[in-house]
Amino acid sequence: MAAAKTPFFNDDELKRIEQAVARAESQSSGEIATMVVEESDRYREAELLGALLLSGFVAIAISIWSHHVTIWTYIPVVCLLFFPVLGLFRLVPHLKLSFVGGRRQEEAVRERAVRAFYEHGLYRTREETGILIFISRLEHKVWILGDRGIDRKIPPGSWQTLADELARGIRAGRAAESLCSVVAACGAELARHFPRRADDKNELPDAPIRP
Repeated sequence: MAAAKTPFFNDDELKRIEQAVARAESQSSGEIATMVVEESDRYREAELLGALLLSGFVAIAISIWSHHVTIWTYIPVVCLLFFPVLGLFRLVPHLKLSFVGGRRQEEAVRERAVRAFYEHGLYRTREETGILIFISRLEHKVWILGDRGIDRKIPPGSWQTLADELARGIRAGRAAESLCSVVAACGAELARHFPRRADDKNELPDAPIRP
């Protein structure tokens, strides 16, 4: 059984993020949500390829060491090793990233962010001004996704600089601080295009969404 994952944010950091979202939303009619997932995809093809290649490499080493370099030794050893090695790749997910291209990871994170946007009802805000700041731990990637009302005034590509800034902060070990900074920047941009209405209501949770 895999060991329990360490929470990405501690209680104090979660509180700071919630407060940052509340502050950012107080200046506009936009709604900001944050979410962290362990991984955006299982990358099953990478698990299988990695397990096959590593099993084959170890099988060759064992065959040479035992002086039985024949197909009749090699294939049974590969078969014996394959499932334990596959279990290792599933236990230590970072191993399989070596067999996943950057473009594949980008697509997986984007698709997972879009799915989360709809699964958690971020598209239901009154003025279609929901925005999701999505973090995928395994890939160390960030995707910022705005609803249709936002996209009509702010080009989707405008969020890439902030997404890159947050990704760098995560890699540097400043995840909570960087997220609060990016939330504030998103709030400032939303305030320019979507001033707060007198009857504005908080339509999305300020605390990070649980997957």
